[in-house]
Amino acid sequence: MQQSQLDPLPADLPFKIISKTIGRGAYASIKKAIPLDAPSPVFAVKLIHKGYATKHGRISAKQIAMEVSLHSHIGQHPNVIEWFATGEDDVWRWIAMEYAEGGDLFDKIEADVGVTENIAHLYFLQLISGVSFMHSKGVAHRDLKPENILMSESGNLKLADFGMATMFEYKGQRKLSTTMCGSPPYIAPEVLACARATGTKTPQAGKYSADLVDVWSCGVILFVLLVGNTPWDEPTAGSWEFQEYVKMNGRSTDKLWQRIPADALSLLRGMMSVESKKRFSFAQIRQHPWYTRKNRFLREDGQVADPLNLATQMLENLHIDFSQQPTSSQRQSQHSTDPMDIDTPMISATQPETPINDVLFDWERPAIRSLGALAISSTQPVSRADVGIYPPTQSAAFLQALAEEPTMSQFSQVPGVPLTLTQRAQRFRDIMPAHSFSRFFSHMPPQLLVQMLSDALHNLNVPLPAQPPYIGQGDHVATLKVKTADSRRQSLHGDIVVDKYYLPELQELLEVRFVKVKGDPLEWRRFFKNVALLCKDGVYRPEAEAEKVATV
Repeated sequence: MQQSQLDPLPADLPFKIISKTIGRGAYASIKKAIPLDAPSPVFAVKLIHKGYATKHGRISAKQIAMEVSLHSHIGQHPNVIEWFATGEDDVWRWIAMEYAEGGDLFDKIEADVGVTENIAHLYFLQLISGVSFMHSKGVAHRDLKPENILMSESGNLKLADFGMATMFEYKGQRKLSTTMCGSPPYIAPEVLACARATGTKTPQAGKYSADLVDVWSCGVILFVLLVGNTPWDEPTAGSWEFQEYVKMNGRSTDKLWQRIPADALSLLRGMMSVESKKRFSFAQIRQHPWYTRKNRFLREDGQVADPLNLATQMLENLHIDFSQQPTSSQRQSQHSTDPMDIDTPMISATQPETPINDVLFDWERPAIRSLGALAISSTQPVSRADVGIYPPTQSAAFLQALAEEPTMSQFSQVPGVPLTLTQRAQRFRDIMPAHSFSRFFSHMPPQLLVQMLSDALHNLNVPLPAQPPYIGQGDHVATLKVKTADSRRQSLHGDIVVDKYYLPELQELLEVRFVKVKGDPLEWRRFFKNVALLCKDGVYRPEAEAEKVATV
């Protein structure tokens, strides 16, 4: 397997890599691995190219070592990704950790909609459980946001990515932080204020309590769970939404806030107090009436009680209505009440802008889950030489299986989950698979589909390369690079990957996957929906195909 044009991975790794890349950040990739002498357990390995990270990632060797040290120090908790081991050579550092088999939680939440109150409550309680456990060990995360919230195969929340974590308390001694870190929509106002206070003579200026910053971020995440959007771009004078929140003492007239249940509103105001010293403690959060409400999805130990019902409700909530128009950049016209502030510079997120060389990455292709005997390898698409292996009846079986594929339900005219899928399901992941729901299938000829995708990107003001995408003749059709800003003016980077499935009678079926590299998963979901709406004539929908057959 080609690893990179940078440097090969160490030859003496104490495990066997068994997947292509399943995730990446600005200076690291993540792959699945197993022990050298056994087929299980499957775990995740984060591979960090130390030279690249320090040169292009604006991250020091000390920070990489700190991530390893703090993650191992935290210890085991049901809602925290477990640390297993680490190692390094002159070039690479690797970190072995628990593999979150349920994938990205916020990839499975509808943008601008959110989830039901019970589901929001479930994941909020698990979030608080994980973060408060970290704090009990003296460690603050400092980068709590949807990208860093994963799920187990049973649907339980898992906190991940401790690259910005810090020790704020050790042996009873508390330490204030000075580092600017986090993502502006989720960051606490005092973190942004500390960047502006550098050089002042006040001793405490430019410093903040890292644990109180986490409480604020947990509040923003609860807001996002309930409404499917962040409350503002950043908590500064440049945001009219934040300024109104401050002016109204947390009683914002913004329509997003009006969708929050009354009990949850008072909890949010307590957690998101602009004065950090007045912010709720975990004890106050746990005593709040909204926190203590009954929830049928919760077991007494805080884990998911009814995984299949939970997965079904979450899948029903994902829906793309093809009668709607694409949403404009969410609230772009509302960034500022002052027309002179249109170009007010954002305080950028601290994550590096430059992604690591693309040659490092060979994204794993998700299998069509419900194919059974017709299963197509997730890493090796069917080639043209294999076309003859399926008789016509198996073509029909393929399309029937495709209709029951969980990701297809989001395109149904009536939101819902196929009955056959729920009857067959035994685990959360049978209904809510780990891979991203940001994909669709198409019957269009490759050239037409790629042109349609390019036109959609143009309509969404996504920059296009001067040269049109190369359209291959094999299993891989094309890759369209996406590098833009989301509706909250944060970086949104990824690839739109078009591959072929070859089938008798149908000749070929194209799969279009939206692979996020960097950015908020809810914003990536919104971007995917907009492209799908603009390409609706090219999206394969089983019920639409059935209607065509019925009219012939």
